[in-house]
Amino acid sequence: MTQTHEAKLSKLEVLADLERTISQRANDDQASSYTAQLLSQGPEKCAKKFGEEAVEVVLASLDRDEKHLIAEAADVLYHLLVLLKSRNIPLSAVMEELDRRTSQSGLQEKASRK
Repeated sequence: MTQTHEAKLSKLEVLADLERTISQRANDDQASSYTAQLLSQGPEKCAKKFGEEAVEVVLASLDRDEKHLIAEAADVLYHLLVLLKSRNIPLSAVMEELDRRTSQSGLQEKASRK
């Protein structure tokens, strides 16, 4: 059974909701908020943590454990949103870029970046 377009969009809203939660927690007490701790350490720390999580996704993709890969992918999405927040870049900017890219082939898009 395939999902309707509306159902797919509602699942994507989870990312927007997570982005809102990250924004709300940015100024929370660092003793009680991991997000606040990360953001207080600046973009460099957020980038390092994102990189660590990305490596964990690569490793999880090789061990054939689907649940592990899904969990690590969720961590990557969270840490990507934290990194974007640390640079004051909204998720909508990334979505706009993805939307722009979908109007052309991948090869055309790559060539346009050179």
